Amino acid sequence: MKATQHIHHKIFSTDEIVKEVARQRLKSKTIVFTNGVFDLLHQGHLASLQEAASHGLFLIVGLNADSSVKRLKGSARPVNDETTRAQILANLMVVDAVVVFDQDTPLELIVSIMPDVLVKGGDYTIEQIAGAKEVIANGGKVVLAQIIDGVSTTRTIEKMRS
Repeated sequence: MKATQHIHHKIFSTDEIVKEVARQRLKSKTIVFTNGVFDLLHQGHLASLQEAASHGLFLIVGLNADSSVKRLKGSARPVNDETTRAQILANLMVVDAVVVFDQDTPLELIVSIMPDVLVKGGDYTIEQIAGAKEVIANGGKVVLAQIIDGVSTTRTIEKMRS
């Protein structure tokens, strides 16, 4: 299978990812989950994804659907639609799976996957992270990834406008 054909196999529905997680657990792989909008991929996103991937053997990225992004970030966002954002993420070697979710938080998705490690940016506290309580109660851990100061999609958009 060519690498480009493999990319589409990295994008899963919620039902598909639950089955894939079960397969990966049979291989004793540590399941890592992180999430976000990933609208205009930048250095901060890449660092966060690399850090998340370092905590296990199978990295799942929960991706906010367009409707969710609009509710959270306003009608001008996302810049790139969910299909484009999912394909960009699926093209990254450190990402094993991408799942688009429509809720404002990935709580339902996290509970259905129940990752071994939940990773979120260090601009959050553990108490603010959707699914943290559930993952910890299940014996997993929550990791706060380092944030690169001054790097954000909002700043990139503002810079493009000026």
